[in-house]
Amino acid sequence: VQLQASGGGLVQAGASLRLSCAASGRTFSRYGWFRQAPGKEREFVAGMWWSIGRTFYADSVKGRFTISRDAAKTTVYLQMNSLKPEDTAVYYCAADGDYRGNDYSSSSYDYWGQGTQVTVSS
Repeated sequence: VQLQASGGGLVQAGASLRLSCAASGRTFSRYGWFRQAPGKEREFVAGMWWSIGRTFYADSVKGRFTISRDAAKTTVYLQMNSLKPEDTAVYYCAADGDYRGNDYSSSSYDYWGQGTQVTVSS
């Protein structure tokens, strides 16, 4: 089982990026995007329950970021609009086989992608 994250890059403030997380081998019950900036702890960004499409977001990204899925491709996306310098971080996709635990906690997710760098310049 692998999660492959892609789509990061260097953009200016106000720009948009779309991250992708492709899962090979299976479909998971729950997906999440997390990020970690230098010197900071990993934090939750957005998440989704695959079967019903329930989505949830960190307050810092509500209204700017959107998580979505493509069932045919078993891929989860994170559309990031109106990017800010404080969004700069390595972004990780994560997945879990059930709905136990806190949706917003990294400890609830068992599978992780390799991370993709997002840098937003001011």
